[in-house]
Amino acid sequence: MTQEERIEQMEALFDKSNEVLEQLKQSVGAFLSIQPTIEELANYYRSDWRTDFEADEKGKLPAGLKRGVLSEDGLWELLEEYQRLKDCLEDQV
Repeated sequence: MTQEERIEQMEALFDKSNEVLEQLKQSVGAFLSIQPTIEELANYYRSDWRTDFEADEKGKLPAGLKRGVLSEDGLWELLEEYQRLKDCLEDQV
């Protein structure tokens, strides 16, 4: 490998590393910024979720209403995954 080839190879690695680090920085920032949203969802899950879920089960909600938040495990799994990722980030610091 020539000196020029080595520099080109290292430049490509440098560029790729900068790109990935920038993406990670943006993703971590977005992740941290949703904490209030996660708290609101957790409060909903502890309070009104069961009532809304039961109303859906009884067919009392409009057919066209988007209701992914009412899936039996969807919201719980989202909250658990958030906590797992948060713990992972905290363990790395």
